[in-house]
Amino acid sequence: MLKKGRVGSFEAKVKGLKKGDLVLVSTPSGPQVAEVLGPPFELEVEEGTLPPVLRPADRGDLEKLRDLQEKERRAFKLGEELIERLGLPMKLVDVEYQPEEGKVLFFFTAEGRVDFRSLVRQLASRLKMRIEMRQIGVRDEAKLMGGIGPCGRELCCGTFLKVFDMVTIRMAKEQNLPLNPEKISGLCGRLMCCLTFEMDAYQQMREGAPKVGKRVITKHGEGKVIRQNVLLKTVTVQLQDGAIITLPMDEVEPKEGER
Repeated sequence: MLKKGRVGSFEAKVKGLKKGDLVLVSTPSGPQVAEVLGPPFELEVEEGTLPPVLRPADRGDLEKLRDLQEKERRAFKLGEELIERLGLPMKLVDVEYQPEEGKVLFFFTAEGRVDFRSLVRQLASRLKMRIEMRQIGVRDEAKLMGGIGPCGRELCCGTFLKVFDMVTIRMAKEQNLPLNPEKISGLCGRLMCCLTFEMDAYQQMREGAPKVGKRVITKHGEGKVIRQNVLLKTVTVQLQDGAIITLPMDEVEPKEGER
C-alpha cells in the first residue's frame, strides 16, 4: 500500500495486474490507493478472507489521494502548533484522515496520561471534523513513521510485521549477538523485532551442536568449545595445549558424558 509504505495481501479480482500498477483496494477505513508490489500469486486462505482489489486507480483517485495527503499535512502542522501553545507533554506522530467515517485520527506518544480535551475542541473547531486522539508506544511510532533498520532494509514493523511479539535479551544471547544495546535495538529504542521471528531458526540449527563450555573430541585432540557460529555451522575449540582452532560442527564429537 502507498500510505506509510504498509504492505498487505489482497484478493486480485482485477485481471492482468503487474508490478507498479496503481489500484484501489478495500480497507477498514475505506477505499485506498495502493501500488502492486508483484504479480498475483496463490495463497492458501479461506475464500473471502482477504480484502479485494476493487479496480485500477484512475486520475480522480490520485487527485483525491493528493488532496487527502495535503489535508493531513496541514492538520499535522495545526496539531503541533496547538500542542505547543497549550503546553501539553505529548509528541504528535501522525495524522490520518478517514473521510468515509467523517473523522481525523491524531496519533501521539507521551510518558503518561494527557488531558487533551482543550486540544480536541480546538482541532474540531478548526477542521470541522470529528477528532480522535490515540496514544501509542514507541514501537507503534516506528511502525507508523517507517525507516531503514540496521540491516539496511525497511523496518519489519513498517512493512510485513502485523503483531508485536515480546522480545527478550535471552533471544540475543541465544543468537550469539553482542549485548550492546546500540547493536541489538531498533529505531524505536527497543530490542529488534527480528530477534523473535529468527529465534526458531537458530534453535533448529543449533540442535545437536556441542554447547559452549563442553569437552569435545576433534582430529587434533581433546578440547573445550569456546564459541559457536550457528550460521556457518562451526565451533571454535581450545585444545589442551592452548591452541585454538575452528572446525565444522560435524567434525567434532562430544566427549562421553558431556552431552
